[in-house]
Amino acid sequence: MLAQADSGGLRGLTHTELAETALLYRQVASDLSALRQDSTARAYTEHVNQLLARAHHIIYSNRRTSFVNLLRYMRDEYPAVFQRNIRYVLVSLVVTLAGSLLGTVLTIARPQFMRQMLGPAMLATIERHEMWTKSVVAIAPAASSWIMTHNLSVCFVAFAGGVIFGLGPLYAMFFNGLLLGVIGAACQQHGMSLDLWSFVAPHGSLELPSIILSGAAGFRLGEGMLFPRFYRWRDSVALAGVEASRLIAGVIPLLVIAGTLEGFFSPSTAPVWLKFSVGGMLFTLLVLWLFRPLPDKVAAP
Repeated sequence: MLAQADSGGLRGLTHTELAETALLYRQVASDLSALRQDSTARAYTEHVNQLLARAHHIIYSNRRTSFVNLLRYMRDEYPAVFQRNIRYVLVSLVVTLAGSLLGTVLTIARPQFMRQMLGPAMLATIERHEMWTKSVVAIAPAASSWIMTHNLSVCFVAFAGGVIFGLGPLYAMFFNGLLLGVIGAACQQHGMSLDLWSFVAPHGSLELPSIILSGAAGFRLGEGMLFPRFYRWRDSVALAGVEASRLIAGVIPLLVIAGTLEGFFSPSTAPVWLKFSVGGMLFTLLVLWLFRPLPDKVAAP
């Protein structure tokens, strides 16, 4: 693989080969340390040391990062990362939906649960048939910045929580779903469903999938810690961390767009049909981007 990389560059290696090169680099570094303790293995030591030096140059070589490269990554590589990790996305989605269903049922069956979850101030606003988001319009720039920061923190907590053997994303996805179910049921009971979902639709078409993707990254990290399979545990965690980091990276631009919409457009007085149209268009584009067919070389697991 080093010879192939030397002749054709990194573009000549598939994703699987790149991952295997990085894994072999760590294993060979460990082997070299053991060989150096054996005075009878000098020939092997020199050969392995040369291989390691060549691999180090390839793996840690500086690569210029430009806006064009970032766009290329988002266009081509990120959909491949998403499709490789689709099972973790489905787990994250199912956990969120389970929390949402439970929140809806508990709100209908036990109104006191709704009061405990939402608090008196927000509940009073709903009972007055007022959206609690109206104040956002007056401070749209500041609100948009705060929303982006908040959403990024929620997503990265769900992702980083994967180091607790997957318990972090499990809690984050279930609780977010639970809260969404409670709010949806409360607004439905007070005849405010249209107000709620017309507010959520524009930015939620990107924000909610971003949270799901963040949970998926956390579950990927948790699986690497719990089930190393044929890898050594530290190698399993390292590989899971790299893949999870790639998955969470694509969430950032989505949350920037969602935060801007939530600060400026979602709480505005724009027609309801326009808000739903914008949300539907953005979600359709998101699905087409993430699920688009990819060349075998790019989509290789």
